[in-house]
Amino acid sequence: MAQPTPLMPHATASWLVDNTALSFEQIAEFCGLHILEVQAMADDLTSTKYTGRDPVHSGELTHAEIEAGQADPAYRLKMHRAPVDVSRTKGPRYTPVSKRQDKPDGIAWIIRNHPEISDAQIGKLIGTTRTTIGAIRDRSHWNISNIQPKDPVTLGLCSQRELDAAVAKAGKNLPQEDLADDGAEPVVAQRDDRALLIEELRAERDAAARAASEAAQEAEAEAWLEARRAAEAGEA
Repeated sequence: MAQPTPLMPHATASWLVDNTALSFEQIAEFCGLHILEVQAMADDLTSTKYTGRDPVHSGELTHAEIEAGQADPAYRLKMHRAPVDVSRTKGPRYTPVSKRQDKPDGIAWIIRNHPEISDAQIGKLIGTTRTTIGAIRDRSHWNISNIQPKDPVTLGLCSQRELDAAVAKAGKNLPQEDLADDGAEPVVAQRDDRALLIEELRAERDAAARAASEAAQEAEAEAWLEARRAAEAGEA
């Protein structure tokens, strides 16, 4: 079974490069990185400068383990205490930096196409604040001239299922039409169940395809790491 990697492998590797005499191979092996990544950190060639994270303070390594590694370049560092998996269940949705500039376009699209969705729902769906939503709604946003309404699903800000759920929830909160004078029931628009089912199946298919792609990438990376470890073990 492969040894778990530190919670923040790049930051941990950066700290080990700066604060120990461990070899690049030892650091790369412990952090689950390619040796060239560690080399780039040491040479300050990485485009992103990582803030070092002390693995001793976090309990992932001990001073004795580091000293053993420094004394023997062939020694493989052993994880003292594996990091605990953290699951986020509350708080605003996290949006990658590359997608954050698309948020105003997604908000504008929802406001235009689904006015029944509340600001609170939009904030939870897109991961934004009511201040930003209000500024876009009343067109006082600083960049309003460049905001173009775009489907948040297409932008990758939320899934089709999440958007459909928000629309359905908002629809339940709409006031019912007043009864006619003759006491007849109000006319309720019938939903196209077949279209909704097709849309839901399409969303599930897309989600499954994304999950399969991510799993394949992870499996490829794990296979590469295992092959490299096996090759090193054969050379030892």
